[in-house]
Amino acid sequence: MAVYEYICLACEQPFEQRRAIGAAIDTALACPSCGDDRVRRRFSAFGTGAASQGIGEPGPSTGGCCGGGACACGH
Repeated sequence: MAVYEYICLACEQPFEQRRAIGAAIDTALACPSCGDDRVRRRFSAFGTGAASQGIGEPGPSTGGCCGGGACACGH
């Protein structure tokens, strides 16, 4: 099971739903706030890191907080 983020097109309320990873995206789903079935799946951002590292601290194999200088922040 995975947690997916959705937004209701009728009342614009975001919500989360646990669904099987292989479930079709367009499988019937209703908004828990208003009951409307016009919902869209949202893209979500998440972070990961080792327990011994703080967020944004360089790790031993990442080459810096942004993955080895792949961004424009100067690392």
